[in-house]
Amino acid sequence: MLDSASKTFFHLIAHSQTLKKLASRYGMRKPSSFARRFIAGESAEEAIAAARRVAALGMTATLDLLGESVTSLDKADAATRDYLAVIEAIIASGVERNISLKLTQLGLDVDKAIAIDNFRKILERAEPEGFFVRIDMENSPYTEGTMEIFETLWRHSYRQIGVVLQSALYRSEADLQTVNALGGRVRLVKGAYKEPKSVAYQKKADVDAAYARMLKTLLTEGHYPAIATHDPKMIALTRQIAREHNVAADRFEFQMLYGVRRDLQAMLVKEGYRVRVYIPFGREWFPYFMRRLGERPANVMFVVRGILGERG
Repeated sequence: MLDSASKTFFHLIAHSQTLKKLASRYGMRKPSSFARRFIAGESAEEAIAAARRVAALGMTATLDLLGESVTSLDKADAATRDYLAVIEAIIASGVERNISLKLTQLGLDVDKAIAIDNFRKILERAEPEGFFVRIDMENSPYTEGTMEIFETLWRHSYRQIGVVLQSALYRSEADLQTVNALGGRVRLVKGAYKEPKSVAYQKKADVDAAYARMLKTLLTEGHYPAIATHDPKMIALTRQIAREHNVAADRFEFQMLYGVRRDLQAMLVKEGYRVRVYIPFGREWFPYFMRRLGERPANVMFVVRGILGERG
């Protein structure tokens, strides 16, 4: 986890159209291109191929068609249709039926009611086919709306849905109690967004402490929680709490990002834990990619070398 200034820097460049165009030119051009370390590709077929590779290693997968902050109802409708096409491709392929999405991708910034309607369209096709759909949690201006939509759809009997909570936000421990009481499934992350001190912890130690508290609550009171972390300390703590409270390894899963800490993924599988890999794909990959760089400084030099190699 980087310091506040570094997070601000990566947050700003994630929205740079100039850098996005440059990255789009070089990032996915060849199988060896630098962005493919963290992004499966731009098409559903490439993501499905990545899911098959993950399955061959003894892990499960979640497919995520990247996109966020659409600015018109037409774009929200297009994103909805794209997701419905992804669902059809997954059904035809036979890979695991597990996807995630962002509500701003479906129009939350434009019209909340339209975003809910678009999400319903996806769920009405996905749920009868045995899909599980995770709602990604975006930055703090969207937390309340995301929780409201999750709770509304849950109370309308959409039960194959889950939500992501970020330990960096003060409110997340209360949100966890709400989701647990409903019977919903939580994916616990630390949080990759630059957030103000009015709503979020600013020190890594405080974020980690909140993650540890929420982790214990999820393992002892949650409903098949997803422990999403690459932090060896949090992984060790998960294993310790599970042992102390007799939580069987099939009652939770670890989740990790495509291309990140593959050594940890393999180690956990070898030791009998369930591991799910989050596989992002699509043309709108640049903001996600910048957040991954912002989380781990070593990734920056990897990408710089990749760009120089691509242009050479």
